[in-house]
Amino acid sequence: MAPSPALRCCKRALNWIPVLFINLVVAWSYYAYVVELCVYTIPINAERISYLVIFHAFLAIFIWSYWKTIWSKPASPSIAFALPRAEKELYEKEQRAEMQQEILKRVAKNLPIYTRTAGGAVRYCDFCQVIKPDRCHHCSTCEMCVLKMDHHCPWVNNCVGFSNYKFFVLFLAYAMLYCVVICATVVQYFIKFWTKELPDTHAKFHILFLFFVAALFFISIVSLFSYHLWLVGKNRTTIEAFRAPVFANGPDKNGFSLGFKRNLVEVFGDQAKNWIFPVFFKPGRWAFLCDQTGAHRS
Repeated sequence: MAPSPALRCCKRALNWIPVLFINLVVAWSYYAYVVELCVYTIPINAERISYLVIFHAFLAIFIWSYWKTIWSKPASPSIAFALPRAEKELYEKEQRAEMQQEILKRVAKNLPIYTRTAGGAVRYCDFCQVIKPDRCHHCSTCEMCVLKMDHHCPWVNNCVGFSNYKFFVLFLAYAMLYCVVICATVVQYFIKFWTKELPDTHAKFHILFLFFVAALFFISIVSLFSYHLWLVGKNRTTIEAFRAPVFANGPDKNGFSLGFKRNLVEVFGDQAKNWIFPVFFKPGRWAFLCDQTGAHRS
């Protein structure tokens, strides 16, 4: 039974709570750093200005990559992967699973599809009514099939996949660097407040708590960022890391690997100067396909 419109609306609203939490933490960190640290605590103008410039530079690119991850619409299969009307009617009327597979195989032979289910069947989504392209999976939260789906991330309330995986990796990188900048510049004043070298003021709580929060977030992010760098180097998604894709000759966890350098290009683009910026690039003609020699592409 499908959920009611009111229930679905409530669910969508609740999905934004983790995003709201992150934004509130960032907003508070901005106040604590700019006002309590730079305005009220740092006595030297040159130090204050240099801290503000560095802080705002990292904050800007962190927010840019974060919002690109949130607002990039997940890419879905094109109409070419939907069943033609005649085949769709046959598929819906047919009750036998083996005959349904025969219908799917006839359509799939004209499509650039090389992966199968664990049982060797053509991957078909009954919800979206499309034959799934390679690396495509259905997200129950987004209620759609997502190309090169990595995972659904509650902290961005979006599916991380083909359209925003680069942005997600950069978001992790810049979130980590944002925490490093805060810890590195706050630590001396953290020590002074902790050892009572500075008098107790309203800034003390904010600066002590700011250091602890930044350090905790850094510790939590660095492991996740390292894991996704490893995935990028292997040209795998999180789903593929847990369940190897199945090809005609069986499962192959390295089925989409093109070598370390080309794996980086697959995610970040062929122009290295744009790797550090959350901007999308148009993939090559081999995206999601395999070449004629049988080497798997992403």
